[in-house]
Amino acid sequence: MSPKYPKSGLKRKRIEKKHSKATAEKDLKNGEDGDVTQKPILPHEPNVKARAIFVLENASLTKGHVRKEWKILNSEEDAGFLLKQKKDLNDFCPSVVYEALRAIFDSKLNKAGMVGAVYVKTDEGLLIEFNPNVRIPRSCKRFYGVMLDLLQKKCIRTEDTNEVLIRVIEGPVTRHLPVNSHVVGLSYNSEKLVDLDDYFGAVGDDSDIVFVVGAMVRGKINMEYADDVISVSGYPLRAYVCAGIICEALEHKWMIF
Repeated sequence: MSPKYPKSGLKRKRIEKKHSKATAEKDLKNGEDGDVTQKPILPHEPNVKARAIFVLENASLTKGHVRKEWKILNSEEDAGFLLKQKKDLNDFCPSVVYEALRAIFDSKLNKAGMVGAVYVKTDEGLLIEFNPNVRIPRSCKRFYGVMLDLLQKKCIRTEDTNEVLIRVIEGPVTRHLPVNSHVVGLSYNSEKLVDLDDYFGAVGDDSDIVFVVGAMVRGKINMEYADDVISVSGYPLRAYVCAGIICEALEHKWMIF
């Protein structure tokens, strides 16, 4: 049932903002039907020490003031505003990182508890850590609302348990990666084209695997901290496709069905 608002314009806007904020935070832990999202009990729990860690680089999560309100700028809704500012529309596509996060968090790999951490580094240098247990909102609009709240508060917590769901942390990301983890960068430009089933077959299960994936429309990412740089396709792929391919290959390797 929709909340009842008073007739006062200013007071109504404040209540609407508070209601929108509460709804966005609720989406992080709850489904749209209100049921708390939990990891399913799998018939076969992977008996391995390794975990998959994802680093999504160069994500666009820029805050801007448009039509008297603050929001996450995106080229679909704010093209006119961005063009007036002489900005490149390709640099304002937060849907890319949203799709990639959905692919990771909704995967069987994550539901089996095999995702150790997810980090997002924005094109402005901000480093964000996502709790693997968080539920990514089901729509871009709600996701943008949560990200705007995060940029303002630096941390998103649950109201009931005060558990940290998403937070801004100090970089570089390498200081947060496990010791002896194997860092793999994915790049279309890499000359090392691999089949991930074969590639993972040669990787042991004792060390965490870190995947560095570009979360932008175009451009290059920092691969200096990668132990290996590979390509998984002869064609350019969006971030969510790369993430999906990785998750599926690891599910096959660790027999997650």
